[in-house]
Amino acid sequence: MSGETNLDALLKSMRPVLRDGEFVFCTTPEPPPDLGALEPVGFFREDEGLTLILRRERAEAAGFQCSAAFRMVTLSVHSSLEAVGFLAAITSWLATHGISVNPVSGYYHDHLFVLADRVEECLSLLTELSLQG
Repeated sequence: MSGETNLDALLKSMRPVLRDGEFVFCTTPEPPPDLGALEPVGFFREDEGLTLILRRERAEAAGFQCSAAFRMVTLSVHSSLEAVGFLAAITSWLATHGISVNPVSGYYHDHLFVLADRVEECLSLLTELSLQG
């Protein structure tokens, strides 16, 4: 399963799905001993520390200082990790409408973290872009 690489096909079939809950980005110098219990949806090591993407309630319960609240939108199309321009087209489109997005690519799908108060507008714009694709 290598995934789709054709940009037009990706845009037409992206099928955004809004995930339940709110998510936050947090940082810590080292992985916490209870990392598994935090159930991160993602993490990434940078020179400055470990970035964690957590459900807001888990981050707050663990005492993390967090960024703004985000909602997660999963693009259901199986996109190839070698696809060119898919996220660029989406992030550019949303940027022209003043929407900040933090994209994260998994093996099968791309996920967009959008400020919670802009997610409905984001979903509408993604539908519009898909119809144009």
